[in-house]
Amino acid sequence: MDLELRHLKIIRAIDEAGSLTRAATSLGLAQSALSAQLKRIERALGGALFERGRHGAQPTPLGELVLDRARVLLPAMRELQEEAVRFANTLEDLPRFRLAGTPGPMLGGLVDQLSLLHPQAAISTLTSWSIEELSELVVSGRLDFALAGACGEATPPAPDQLTWHTVGRDPIFVMLSEQHPLADRHELDLADLSGEQWVDAPGDGCFGDCFSTACARAGFTPTSVYELDTTACVHLVQAGRAVAPCKATFPPTPGVVTLPLIGNPLSWHHLLAWHPASAAAGAAPAVLIRARQAHREAARRNPRYTQWLAANAHFGTTPDHPNP
Repeated sequence: MDLELRHLKIIRAIDEAGSLTRAATSLGLAQSALSAQLKRIERALGGALFERGRHGAQPTPLGELVLDRARVLLPAMRELQEEAVRFANTLEDLPRFRLAGTPGPMLGGLVDQLSLLHPQAAISTLTSWSIEELSELVVSGRLDFALAGACGEATPPAPDQLTWHTVGRDPIFVMLSEQHPLADRHELDLADLSGEQWVDAPGDGCFGDCFSTACARAGFTPTSVYELDTTACVHLVQAGRAVAPCKATFPPTPGVVTLPLIGNPLSWHHLLAWHPASAAAGAAPAVLIRARQAHREAARRNPRYTQWLAANAHFGTTPDHPNP
């Protein structure tokens, strides 16, 4: 017999009541039925849980061990159930989701997650390379949630007005043509690319400064950095005209490889923002969980990143917990 939560509740009830008779009454069971159930539980656990005498039922050392675990597990399961109910109810109470994000797989993944969970809700999206613009739209109430990012430990915009929570933390990889002489390496030192031309997508955050600083620490200054949209960036890399920094969640793409950089000189935090006084704030914990699931799935789509994460557990999706 496998141990179940209801068995832990029985053990706790006997301990709190101090006797099988009183425990049976509180549980609404016949004493004989409770006694038979206790015997089955004790057989499953390998020993007696209570010593029964004139003064009632006293836990044995094995019983104390099980009770210690039950005192942790039973409240945790109750909290899980309550949070799940709140999660479902807040989504039901929000008839729409006005989402925005920087271009990439995360926003589409979040739309997919919310559509599966809440198919009747109206979902609208907006994309922008500017995290400042996205933040202003949330502050003004024209958006409910913004899915954006920040380089390293940089502070996102409007921290005194918006609530920001981390969805995940990724290293910055480098994208090379699959014909590049270094493409067969497992990882690269940033200094190995000192003679390359670089291409990157636009943005108004600090990534450009962080990238320049990382290159300077590696002992070089990039000869040129083209600024193009993602499609054009990939085209130049495929053609062997440039290399590009990219998030580790960048999906596998024909003609290019993505490789980790030794020492992780650059990293990226995926963030979700909302206004704490908005009508959407009640649904924020549920949306945050779905955003993290979208990040988890984006990471899984890149086998090289999945393999890398196995040895670098401090990166990846931020775990879900009651106070994210």
